Amino acid sequence: MRLEVDIRKTLQSGDRRFELEAVFSSQDDLTVIFGASGSGKSLTIQAIAGLVTPEQGRITVGGETLFDGSQGLNLPARKRGVGYLFQDYALFPHLTVRDNIGYPLKKSWPFHLLPDDRREVAEIMASFEITHLAESYPVELSGGQKQRVALARALITKPSILLLDEPFSALDSMLRHRMRMELLEIRQRFAVPLVVITHDPADVEVFADTLVIFANGRVKEVSGRKNLATPDEDDGWRAKVCWRAQWKKERLAAA
Repeated sequence: MRLEVDIRKTLQSGDRRFELEAVFSSQDDLTVIFGASGSGKSLTIQAIAGLVTPEQGRITVGGETLFDGSQGLNLPARKRGVGYLFQDYALFPHLTVRDNIGYPLKKSWPFHLLPDDRREVAEIMASFEITHLAESYPVELSGGQKQRVALARALITKPSILLLDEPFSALDSMLRHRMRMELLEIRQRFAVPLVVITHDPADVEVFADTLVIFANGRVKEVSGRKNLATPDEDDGWRAKVCWRAQWKKERLAAA
């Protein structure tokens, strides 16, 4: 799927000013936005999801225009067909696992699901192997279980693209390795492109078919894994991000 982003956004708080100028494209189903905290990564995917409105620019996903400032086009988040996994998972603490997952399907208030929707919830819980947690509340779940519930909720509407904000930052190192492999399997099973934002080099090694490097609100470099001609060139590309070979150490520790 082709993702094209060309946006500007300014945030002002007192004397502090942050200017985002995000310009990049990807034709891969696995894209990583990499950079330090505060570099504009989250703001960019929030704009893709429709949670933040740029001042100008254009966003397209799979040939569909989601935002075009010059045309006055700004699709509401609910109509963009975009799934979003928040860094803290953002599960509703007062809802059970079943109701959290089914929440995007709700048609009216008070909250209830139609029979077809209940079947969809049951099927996706079975797919994520969390059926036994259906009546549990978020406070009763482990970090890995919360992530599965949040992923199931994000995928139940069958989005055209899934955006993940630092999806492994709340997990310990051993669980991060396992959940990375699980996320790859989930992506293949649901046939959904992923955009992962991270400052962890290990995520770059696993997910970055296209790597977008952010710094100070700007895109500094866009690299494609499949365009690298030789293993030596591949090592050089990795060295730009994995400057201490952190991903290699994590793989050895998890082996």
